[in-house]
Amino acid sequence: MTFSAQLTAADDFDTAVAPPVATPTASGIPRRFRFSSLTEAIDYAATGESGLNFYSDRMALDSVLPYRELRTQAIAVAGKLRGLGMQPGDRVALVAETDADFVIAFAACQYASLIPVPMPLPLAFGGHDAYVQQIRHMIVEAQAGAAVAPAWVGNWLAQAAEGLGLRFCGTAAELAALPEAAFAILPTDPEAVSYLQFSSGSTRSPAGITITHRALMANTLGIAEASLGVRDGDRGISWLPFYHDMGLVGFLLTPMVSQLSVDYLATRDFARRPLNWLRLMDANGGTISYSPSFGYDLCAKRVSTGQMPEVDLSLWRVAGIGGDMIRPQVLRDFEKAFAPVGFSGNAFVPSYGLAETTLAVTFCELGRGVRTDRVDSVELETRRRAVPAAAANLRQREFMICGRVIPDHVVEVRGEDGRALPERQVGQIFVRGPSLMSGYDRRPHETAAVLGVDGWLDTGDLGYRIGDELVITGRSKDLIIINGRNLWPQDLEYCAEQVANVRPGDVAAFSIENPHADEEQVVVLVQCRSSDPDMRQTLMQSVSTTLRKSYGIAVHVDLVPNNALPLTSSGKLRRGNARKAYLEGTLRLDAAQ
Repeated sequence: MTFSAQLTAADDFDTAVAPPVATPTASGIPRRFRFSSLTEAIDYAATGESGLNFYSDRMALDSVLPYRELRTQAIAVAGKLRGLGMQPGDRVALVAETDADFVIAFAACQYASLIPVPMPLPLAFGGHDAYVQQIRHMIVEAQAGAAVAPAWVGNWLAQAAEGLGLRFCGTAAELAALPEAAFAILPTDPEAVSYLQFSSGSTRSPAGITITHRALMANTLGIAEASLGVRDGDRGISWLPFYHDMGLVGFLLTPMVSQLSVDYLATRDFARRPLNWLRLMDANGGTISYSPSFGYDLCAKRVSTGQMPEVDLSLWRVAGIGGDMIRPQVLRDFEKAFAPVGFSGNAFVPSYGLAETTLAVTFCELGRGVRTDRVDSVELETRRRAVPAAAANLRQREFMICGRVIPDHVVEVRGEDGRALPERQVGQIFVRGPSLMSGYDRRPHETAAVLGVDGWLDTGDLGYRIGDELVITGRSKDLIIINGRNLWPQDLEYCAEQVANVRPGDVAAFSIENPHADEEQVVVLVQCRSSDPDMRQTLMQSVSTTLRKSYGIAVHVDLVPNNALPLTSSGKLRRGNARKAYLEGTLRLDAAQ
């Protein structure tokens, strides 16, 4: 139920309510991409017929939010927020449920010149205390003056905000019941902060990333017009969470800016019934959708067990891939599984981005599908050179080509001395352009460490160039150096995941100082669900043997309980936190003992 529905429900209990009808694919207005602010984009989209549609886990259409209703309701809620005494520039924490209430509240902040701060929902296995502590930290870190959550999280939010003196802490229904104050919608300063995006925290504690209106508009333009070529007949489908940059910018804000209708499944519902993603693509004529690798992998694995849905995926022209290290084989498996129902591998669009650049940095050319680069592992590990591998070479590493930089942006690959490196030399990736963050909120030292006065951002990622296209090899802070070899933990983890009874996401690999030798020791943590001693011993031995045969290194394998490995709010492994907990002895090992 949306904000307006909550306000009028009491008056309508005697009236039969017609089932909602999804917004049409065609907006009925000329498509535009260039705006000075999100509110200007919403104002224009509101003159058309398109909008946002929210589906249940059973594929029922729960609610519909045309852009014209979004504008009306957002302005009304903006008045309620301003009625609380909130002033331009104040922050509002929003627990990001995949529903119309979050979207309206986010847009309301834009109209009221407030700064929305999307916050994550509880993880399915994260636990009450950990979530309350996490949300409290974010509210304090963001200096939020108000907080809004869906009803089912309301009590947890109240506990998190206890004693913080917020002007408001409650649900969308409670906010809707407040009096509305008259206020003037102020002209938008392009350099003012549009929203605060918490980083995933995969290599640092989560920090608030400040994104200006200018940066947001530059990135949405680069995504919708220049890279995805959004056109008449396009319709988006998404299950990505709104608290993550790919879900928020890629499949909420960019559609607003390009007048695109989008159909949503909640992330937790996708996790339970992943093939509903594809059913929705078919049912509504979806043409654009994105996923990290695990989403494609999950669907392909379901089909391998005989669960092929009755769908037609022939309209799917942009099957985006990003958000983590892209595994080429995962995409090949998906293409093979769904080619019989019309999916074309040419629809795959690998890309690269990060929250510090609002979202997008590079995209592959449309219609070319997956293109990879096979390189000599020895040259890569010893000299950081991406030398093309000979066909007969058994020591190869395959990387995904992630495309060209979006317009008005520049990418450089630099060595340790800060100089730009030639093609096929692995180094640190730097980017410059109008989409970059202003900095980490109230963290000047952390900002200065990655964002130079010359406008160049150190992404923290490693990669190399092939012509004007970029290849990502991993995170610099995660790199493992053994006997002069550069090993990427993602490679070790993926290799270990091929062992029987090890699932994707069950493994964390990192190095620690070996007290008995002058070299680093590789530690591999594996989540194990069995208490059988023989099975556990076999699992440890199999992982160790597989990595020794594949990489020629000795590893120390420890088993940890299911769900013990720390994750970011978007579900990515917090490898640094796992290493820290392991060294401090706070990570539970071998639950069977």
